[in-house]
Amino acid sequence: MDLAFLHPLYEHPGPWASVYVDTSRHTEATPHERHLTATAMARELASQGADEETCLAVRQALDELQHSREPHGRALFARAGEVVLDPPLARSPDGDRAHWAPLPHTAPLLELVGEDPVCVVAYIDRKGAAFELRSALGRGDAGSVTGRTWPLHRTSTADWSERHFQLKVQNTWEHNAAEIADALTVCQEETRADLLVLVGEDRERRAVRERLPERLDALVAEAPHGSGSRLLDEDVERVRAEHVRQRAEQELERFLAAREPGADGRAGAVEGVPALVEAAREHRIDELLLHPEGPDAHREVWIGEDPDQIAVRRTELTVLGEQNSWSARADDALIRSAVATGAAALAVTPATEASGAEGPVGGLGALLRWA
Repeated sequence: MDLAFLHPLYEHPGPWASVYVDTSRHTEATPHERHLTATAMARELASQGADEETCLAVRQALDELQHSREPHGRALFARAGEVVLDPPLARSPDGDRAHWAPLPHTAPLLELVGEDPVCVVAYIDRKGAAFELRSALGRGDAGSVTGRTWPLHRTSTADWSERHFQLKVQNTWEHNAAEIADALTVCQEETRADLLVLVGEDRERRAVRERLPERLDALVAEAPHGSGSRLLDEDVERVRAEHVRQRAEQELERFLAAREPGADGRAGAVEGVPALVEAAREHRIDELLLHPEGPDAHREVWIGEDPDQIAVRRTELTVLGEQNSWSARADDALIRSAVATGAAALAVTPATEASGAEGPVGGLGALLRWA
């Protein structure tokens, strides 16, 4: 996950209000229920010590979602009476929750926003194709292509002229498949889609797939159900979920391999809070790996005003010359350091749940930029 969108959260000091709300329910009672949620979240923040202005800003922002049709949820991060960032979520949170702390509680975003593969769904027939861009946040038109329209249908006779006509039909199909493949390639380049899902008859899907560039092979999947089937949405979501799982498994495998010392006796990955804190101070984290349920995720660390001012014990910050220090969750402090140094982050939950693979000890690990 690219963390660059979180930069605004670290341009100002805390404390911060962090709120996650579920917007997946849509009934006649939803506006009233969301008003009650807004009031409850503001009250919860106040009970944790949040200032009145920030509680009011959060309540007003949540009240504005009363009629929202967002399919999953929203996160809000506020301080000093202002909502600084409010990203929509790609997955629904496990209940509404609010936090008041020195740092924004961004760790849940790795699962709730995190890996949201964008895919182009190509609805293919013999005449051309229509492209649709899909993500967890919705869908939209991504263009279309129309090929030759004549001749398109074979005949059943064996007459020479009819065989000649059938050859023209075959040439039309092949021409249209090439046109669709070219247009789909351009569409992927323009949208930077993570996946291409082909929908249509077997022969038509195969003809287009065979003409796509080899570099796109790993991105292509075929939906077994057609555009008129209610199961198509399930096909697409299954492809997207599989992509997320494979990506998590690949990174976890890379982490486990790098954890072992190389020929020089140094490892390319670390785990455990003390080692991660040291790597963060030295700007060596390349990708942070997190299992939200790991015991180290909510372990206490100490932070200063700057992202690289992080320590296991408060006295360490004093030695480093930091006069002001605050207690923070380890996951949130490490994410702040990752944002500041341009590192990525990934929730490994899909990989560990699907295969039972071992994750980082304590739930926190990192691939390093150098050993």
